[in-house]
Amino acid sequence: MSVLTRDEAQTRAQILDVERYTIALDLTTGEETFDSRTAIRFTARAAGDTFVEVKPATLRSISLDGQPLDPALLDGNRYPLTALAAGPHELHIDAAMRYSRTGEGMHRFTDPTDGETYVYTQLFMEDVQRVFAAFDQPDLKSVFSIDVTAPEGWTVLGNGVAEHAGEGRWTIAATPLVSTYLVAVAAGPWHSVTTEHAGLPFGIHCRRSLAPYLDADADEILDITRALYDRYHEKFDEPYPFDSYDQAFVPEFNAGAMENPGLVTFRDEFVYRSAVTDTERQTRAMVIAHEMAHMWFGDLVTLTWWDDIWLNESFAEYMGYQTLTEVTLPRALNSVSAGESPFPDTWVDFGVARKGWGYDADQRPSTHPVAPDPDAVPDTASALLNFDGISYAKGASALRQLVAWLGEKDFLAGINTHFARHKFANATLADFIDNLASATDRDVHAWAEQWLRTTGVDTLTAEIAAPEPAAPAPNGNGNGQSWALAVTRDGSRPHRITVGTYDHALGVQGGPGRLALRDRFELDVPGDGTPTIRPGRRPALVVLNDGDLTYAKVRLDTASWDTVLTGLSGIPDALTRAVVWNTARDMVRDAELPPATYLAAARTHLPHETDLALVQGVLSFAAGQVVDRYTIPEDLPAARATLTDLCRDLIRRTEDGSMPGLRLIAVRHFIDAATQPDTLRTWLDEGTVHGGPELDPELRWRILTRLAVLGATDEAAIATALAADPSATGREGAARCRAALPTAEAKAAAWDALFTDDTLSNYLFTATAQGFWQPGQEELTDDYVARFYPDAIALAARRGPAIAEAAGRYAFPAYAVDPVSLGTGTRALEDPDLIPALRRKLVDQLDDLRRALAVRSAVALAD
Repeated sequence: MSVLTRDEAQTRAQILDVERYTIALDLTTGEETFDSRTAIRFTARAAGDTFVEVKPATLRSISLDGQPLDPALLDGNRYPLTALAAGPHELHIDAAMRYSRTGEGMHRFTDPTDGETYVYTQLFMEDVQRVFAAFDQPDLKSVFSIDVTAPEGWTVLGNGVAEHAGEGRWTIAATPLVSTYLVAVAAGPWHSVTTEHAGLPFGIHCRRSLAPYLDADADEILDITRALYDRYHEKFDEPYPFDSYDQAFVPEFNAGAMENPGLVTFRDEFVYRSAVTDTERQTRAMVIAHEMAHMWFGDLVTLTWWDDIWLNESFAEYMGYQTLTEVTLPRALNSVSAGESPFPDTWVDFGVARKGWGYDADQRPSTHPVAPDPDAVPDTASALLNFDGISYAKGASALRQLVAWLGEKDFLAGINTHFARHKFANATLADFIDNLASATDRDVHAWAEQWLRTTGVDTLTAEIAAPEPAAPAPNGNGNGQSWALAVTRDGSRPHRITVGTYDHALGVQGGPGRLALRDRFELDVPGDGTPTIRPGRRPALVVLNDGDLTYAKVRLDTASWDTVLTGLSGIPDALTRAVVWNTARDMVRDAELPPATYLAAARTHLPHETDLALVQGVLSFAAGQVVDRYTIPEDLPAARATLTDLCRDLIRRTEDGSMPGLRLIAVRHFIDAATQPDTLRTWLDEGTVHGGPELDPELRWRILTRLAVLGATDEAAIATALAADPSATGREGAARCRAALPTAEAKAAAWDALFTDDTLSNYLFTATAQGFWQPGQEELTDDYVARFYPDAIALAARRGPAIAEAAGRYAFPAYAVDPVSLGTGTRALEDPDLIPALRRKLVDQLDDLRRALAVRSAVALAD
């Protein structure tokens, strides 16, 4: 199959205007394929040659202007259109197309709970060709009119309002001008909850087996959706540009969600069938906000080529987090009263959960600018690699810094100019920067060069000293005392930051080392080189980037770090604590802070932490990286004991039932960290954790997975659990457990399922891979480390980018932290058969492995 190059897209855009697609899909032709008939009306501006893309199971016929063409001329995914005359044309293509099990194209899923079948499209980048023929590039926008024939009893959803004409025939209202990758269809016996808002139909949909769980949260989801819709209309001058707003929670979805206009698709794990924390509910709300922002950023105004993907994702990420903090709901949610913001602290979650994703990506060899040079994105295969922590988290962080620098009023004015000038069309980075510049006197072009065209993370370091003896305070107060702050920058970007200063609080009861805010002040970095003189005695703690408004690593002065070790949980603001925890995280990764010190800080301070996002973020890093990858083998027993004791402390703290979310996090991590099976067996047998919570499906499978890792369960118990929970997530849980069993037979069977038989769906592949590699099972899995690379390379070539990405992320031998594994993987990068999606994952994984080895080496030298 040929990937589309930027040069080819530019040439085709100069030749063609595409007016309308008329598409007929027949979903009643069997379980393997569906019928796709497409008519494309387009105009050739001049005579010449071009091509149309399609990936059929069978190309039955093709005709141009009523004249039949030879189907045998299809070359891979391209059909040549040669010697086109200037003027209008109509192309007709009739094909049978394959359903997918990998979440690409038209994905087909049969629910094991009730046997019902669902299909939905995911047409991102170049997968529209799996569903219908198209001139597949984002700047050839068109009107799309779709008819669908579906089995009786199914409901069809699309980008516009869908009407049922009887006998399984559905007509979806024609779209305004949109890009090919944004077309969407979802069909099946959906359970739906519908309403109206602002004169438009709104709906939420899921498969029938999840109906009780969607109904339980329907008011919350719809209230949030309506509130966000209203808030975006307060921000944006352009009204919502489509005729309806449906949100479908679909099975086995590869991404978190997809911004199809009028029909946003979400992974249906967001329909919670087990207990979740308020932070997880906030995450769902943020994803709803993110995808709705795309209706303007990406759908109304679309990138011209994939080098500007940040124009979609960075803006939706920033707008999602910011706008969610601003909305209020008409009724109470959780402990929040009506009329208040239900999620006022979204930036804490961003800081601890998303920003690290950006920092990590930006320090790898695969880093790239937020807005790369067009030559760096020569084709769609390379473009797919840029959907990462840089395009999302770093880009959103850069925009947050831009808003702090410009002011929100000018920022929104520039955005609204951008929408007005390019609605239902395409735009580039240059267009956007020009539109921002029209709303401000600041040099936005220079800002873009410094922030969007560069790579890497700046580091800001605080240096604190007393000025010359007897130097007076600038304002005459402070009892004649003063102190000086100098900030050094390792990097090239300008930063507008807030500095927070804190003193030890007196007479305050609570956790260790309570601190009180003394002052916050703004600072430009770099400045003129003159230290900033502040009145009063030297603070106990000085925090750069307090409020987390810029994107940079932070290093504290020595005295402040000493204060943090004893008083981190005593910092009054959660966002400040997130900045400090990120500093500790960065220092561990950079081999500047021993892993054991991070664990000790977590043990000291998490039992007093009140923000669930911080608890979850710190525990996840402590377990997944500090213990499992960065700790040297001889220190592992102590590290695991510390982690287990910390979880036990959190469980004890929550025995009174006052913090169920914190207790749930603690129970989950206790299960995952357990080194002995007795407590877990008791919980599983009794169906409850002592003192709560009762075991729901998620906790049952989590316990059974850990028992499998410990060799404390068997196939019979797994089969019994699956019979009790025959759902899709139950099947995934069973696959994970079976792959985790510490026997040679279990590992061989799992490896064969992953890399040989090619029948696993994307989700079952991921579950099996997650179970396979387990710390402590090295004797069973060592021989598979070298096998991974050739087997994964061959698998990726057979099954494509989605499975390649899953193999690189989940099936990689991450726990084989040794130079031999690094050398084997590095040599594998020379294989000419590596497809780009897998190559990128391997480059990133091997760099993380190199970093883990460096951290371990530093620990060993210190010992």
